[in-house]
Amino acid sequence: QVQLVESGGGLVQPGGSLRLSCAPSGRIITIYAMDWYRQAPGKERELVATITSGGRTNYRDSVKGRFTISRDNAKNTVYLQMNSLIPEDTAVYYCKAVGSNWSLWGQGTQVTVSS
Repeated sequence: QVQLVESGGGLVQPGGSLRLSCAPSGRIITIYAMDWYRQAPGKERELVATITSGGRTNYRDSVKGRFTISRDNAKNTVYLQMNSLIPEDTAVYYCKAVGSNWSLWGQGTQVTVSS
């Protein structure tokens, strides 16, 4: 069974940067959109950024200007470049792939912003 595999999380100081990656473990049919979500302890999962197959992007207000989502369609890989990180960005980050009538989640990668 194909899975989405995230990588790139870790511990970073405030003001630092991280780059997350997400790719399928095997062959996958047409992906319409790929999303990054995050879930902080005690909070609901929230959408961080979205990118369509055509390259249109959307971000939640709190990360605009700091995070950049990008995508390699040939590899079905999505990236999240996170700059100027703040403690409030601490969460488990999940990627999600969306097709015509299906969706697939990754297992999550921990991002901790702390001095």
